[in-house]
Amino acid sequence: MSFKIGQIEVGLDKPLFAIAGPCVIEDLQSCLDTAGKLVDISKKTGVPIIFKASFDKANRSSIRSYRGVGLYEGLNILREVRIRTGLPTITDVHESHQAKIVSEFDKGEGNVPAVDVLQVPAFLCRQTDLIVACAKTGLPVNVKKGQFISPDEMSNVVEKIWVHNNDKILLTERGTFFGYNRLVNDMIAISQMQELGYPVIFDATHSIQTPGRFQNLCRTRALLLAKAAVAAGANGLYFEVHPKPSESKCDKDTVMSIDWVEDLLNKCKRIWEIVR
Repeated sequence: MSFKIGQIEVGLDKPLFAIAGPCVIEDLQSCLDTAGKLVDISKKTGVPIIFKASFDKANRSSIRSYRGVGLYEGLNILREVRIRTGLPTITDVHESHQAKIVSEFDKGEGNVPAVDVLQVPAFLCRQTDLIVACAKTGLPVNVKKGQFISPDEMSNVVEKIWVHNNDKILLTERGTFFGYNRLVNDMIAISQMQELGYPVIFDATHSIQTPGRFQNLCRTRALLLAKAAVAAGANGLYFEVHPKPSESKCDKDTVMSIDWVEDLLNKCKRIWEIVR
């Protein structure tokens, strides 16, 4: 199974691609700056990139956490990024009614969509109404595997999408809760989910979180995990990036410096060429 996201063809037998961008939309200019750098990185490495940013991060630990600019302002910003850079875009949806709004958002002059892919967050991967609403839009749907379910259980998620005549499915591995406040990454899960017939992405930055604990992390661990995931056969990589990680308004302990991305993608591409 393969399909296009913008001009990027994704599938089990297609070239390595990446999803990258800020955890949450902070403002238009920061998104344009980040997306512009990603365009240059994509050209230099030959790895296609989809721009990721969330208009709202509803599943925050604290009521004081920054959530984003909101639905409509966020969609306007994503569309502007799409127009000015040409990068396809992906964003989270947390509620069923948002799927239709995001997919049908006024495309304006040039008929350019705000969003090319809908993403279901890991904590919501069993929410049937949300997944079905995303499937019915006809847009590609990326579902992040919850830390609380096995790779095999993702077959139920996949069925909820394709039963509504949507075969444009992406699955993302992002770690599993274990017993010592660390997300442990089961690389076997990548091949297990690929057996469902759809490309699998590895989320390197979320995978280094320590759930329930507030502490500074060694964000360079994401580099190691990304390379390991490609060696294990991942079809795509997922990074949350920021020009100044320590100043990010969301996930500042785990977000990756955008200055690391070019070198990392070059290394991952070489690994991908070997294992393929």
